[in-house]
Amino acid sequence: MESNVAEMRRVLSGAANRLENTGRPTLLFIDEIHRFSKAQQDVLLPDVEGGIIRLVGATTHNPFFFVNSPLVSRSQIFELQPLGELDVRQLLDRALSDSERGLGHLKMEVEPEALDHLATISDGDARKALNSLEIAALTTPPETDGVIRVAMAVAEECIQKKAVVYDGDGDQHYDTISAFIKSIRGSDPDAALYWLAKMIHAGEDPRFITRRLMISAAEDIGLADPMALVLSTSAHQAAEFIGWPEARIPIAEATVYLATAHKSNSAYTAINSALEEVKTGRTIPVPKHLRDSHYAGAKRLGNGEEYKYAHAYDDQFVAQDYLGVDIRFYDPTEQGVEKKIKDRVLHWRSLQEKAKQDGNPKS
Repeated sequence: MESNVAEMRRVLSGAANRLENTGRPTLLFIDEIHRFSKAQQDVLLPDVEGGIIRLVGATTHNPFFFVNSPLVSRSQIFELQPLGELDVRQLLDRALSDSERGLGHLKMEVEPEALDHLATISDGDARKALNSLEIAALTTPPETDGVIRVAMAVAEECIQKKAVVYDGDGDQHYDTISAFIKSIRGSDPDAALYWLAKMIHAGEDPRFITRRLMISAAEDIGLADPMALVLSTSAHQAAEFIGWPEARIPIAEATVYLATAHKSNSAYTAINSALEEVKTGRTIPVPKHLRDSHYAGAKRLGNGEEYKYAHAYDDQFVAQDYLGVDIRFYDPTEQGVEKKIKDRVLHWRSLQEKAKQDGNPKS
């Protein structure tokens, strides 16, 4: 209803008279109750408390923000969730078969793919799906046999959204994300953006995309540009916070950054090599000078003896054996930031090697 305070008082006065004369309370339904001013909402409160009216308010806004606190505290809040695709599809099937309240009086044949498209693109809004089906029925001329045939192209036109060949948990789902990540790995931002746009248009879960971005940042870019992982993680958090459609912006930003960044999979190959060594090689015991020495009896076992505290030396480094065997897992590249890392690692390794040649027992 549309009303001001005076109109509200008139309605509430009639409800009070009805209750007094017939004993029957009034069910008052207010659509878009968030549009009511504070004064209008305050008028309702005494009659709600007194049981004169039973108030049902509908709103697309958060009632905890847009409805007066006293009214909310005396109400039961129900959050209506969007319908599932199967529910919407059942409603469409029912509309096609119901001659009294639906379109059953018409001779209609609708392709199953077209119905699936309407059910998916309606985003859980039954009214949107049913309106689109009705538009299709009213705007599609019957064929020579008198049957109105609705194909995918008609469904796309009636709901104003093109159908993309994309299954949420099948080949298209995995093939598209595969093409997306491989385009990033191959440093092609245009291709990566296309595959991203396809997933967005098809309604892919943004968290699925951002999880893959974070993996790609660590696997394909790694230490060549450590900011890639920071930015992709930020995009993931932003996408969770804001949702579609705005989430496309931080996700696109991360996509372009990753696609144009220097690439290195050295950290990825290093941990895989280390895991393979642990799985198939001899178990390496922790050298005594690296073992925990913060418990009674550790000293008697020799734990921690001759350990060298790196911060006590120049450049925060001292040549010291940290593994007990001579083995290398990390092979730094010269890509981007990692070139500087490589210089440091090779310098440290040379100092370690020199200390071994000099006969340092703990190096």
